[in-house]
Parts: sequence; C-alpha cells; structure tokens
Amino acid sequence: MSEQLTIGELASRTGVATSALRYWETLGLLPPPVRVSGQRRYPPSAVGLVGVVLLLRDAGFTLREVKAFLAARTAAGDDWRELYQRKLAELDQRIAQAQAARTAVAHGLACPHEDIFECPNFTGGVAALLAGCSLEEAHARVHAH
Repeated sequence: MSEQLTIGELASRTGVATSALRYWETLGLLPPPVRVSGQRRYPPSAVGLVGVVLLLRDAGFTLREVKAFLAARTAAGDDWRELYQRKLAELDQRIAQAQAARTAVAHGLACPHEDIFECPNFTGGVAALLAGCSLEEAHARVHAH
C-alpha cells in the first residue's frame, strides 16, 4: 500500500486548513478518504487535487464551479472548456468594471474642487447612475462634453 496522508499532513503539504479540507470533502471536491482507526487517510494524489482546487479558486472559480470542473474532467468530452469559456467572459466583464472604477477614482482624485460633492462631473455621474447607467456609461456621459 502506498503512503497515506492524515488530514494534518495533507493540510501541511498544501497550506489549506484541515477545516477547509473537511468542508471541501463534504462538497465533493475531495473524494471521501479511507478511514484507519476512524482517522482520514488520503492518497498522495490528494495533494495535487487540492492544488487544482486552489488554482481554480485563485483564478476566480467558485467552489460550485470547481466541482463542476472536476465532474466535467471525469466525463467524456470537452465540458471543462465550456466552463473555462464562461469564466473567461465573466473575468473580462469584471476587468472592464474594475477599469471603469479605476478611471472614475483617478478622475475623482484629479478633481480641482475642494469638496467633490460640489463637482458637476461627480454629481452628473451620480445622476447618470441613478438613471440606470453603468459606471462606465455614466463616466462616458459626464466626460462627453
């Protein structure tokens, strides 16, 4: 039998808390480990699986999406590619929103008004947001003059 890892050893090798590993197990992200005297024993391959979960989580995937990715990996076909394509589109949208927010904040810092609430660009942007514009649309509307 190959080397088996306790949950503490798996946590130590991956930097993931034992409570998170137990939670991931209940979500189905980690397969149920064998038990020896009631203690969890993981195969060495669990280290790589935890690494996959960490990578996907850090790339912006929710734990639900990670579970779908892992399930798609075991199924025939390219279902995982569809998950990646959806995540890429979501990330592109979030990046665009973050860029618009950064531009708005930079313009706010450059505002010559002592009180930003007296700035017509700021109040115009607020009015555009309240009228249903996105931050990007509101910014473009205010600076279109």
